[in-house]
Amino acid sequence: MMRRAIELARNGMDSGDGGPFGCVIARGGEIIAEGNNRVTSTNDPTAHAEVVAIREACKVLNSFQLDGCTLYTSCEPCPMCLGAIYWARPDKVYFACNRDDAALAGFDDALIYDELAIPNEQRQRAMISLLRDEGVALFQDWIAKPDRVEY
Repeated sequence: MMRRAIELARNGMDSGDGGPFGCVIARGGEIIAEGNNRVTSTNDPTAHAEVVAIREACKVLNSFQLDGCTLYTSCEPCPMCLGAIYWARPDKVYFACNRDDAALAGFDDALIYDELAIPNEQRQRAMISLLRDEGVALFQDWIAKPDRVEY
């Protein structure tokens, strides 16, 4: 499975899809979804290999969760992909390269990891809360909604 993730990374890189990243999602020993980085070919900064594969796996399973699945990725997931992985809830994640290897190749996520620990008002990208009361009212309506789907 990991060799396939690495192969997807190489194929995507060589075809011009995007950076050298690939991902496979398996369930019961069978591949159910694959993805490679498509950021530059789709002009979508969220089109990382893991996100592409998660989207495909969820379609295949007709579910927003990946219970019973294992994710194999050619590199340690970035903060965005890590968040998507936690939301999707696969059982395990295996990765080949780590974040330091990625940084040496020009894919450095250290700024994002650092920013997460900084208060909103001190981040490099302005993070300003507006209309909080209206936002909280929306959450209160969600809590009271009898047919909501928990996730």
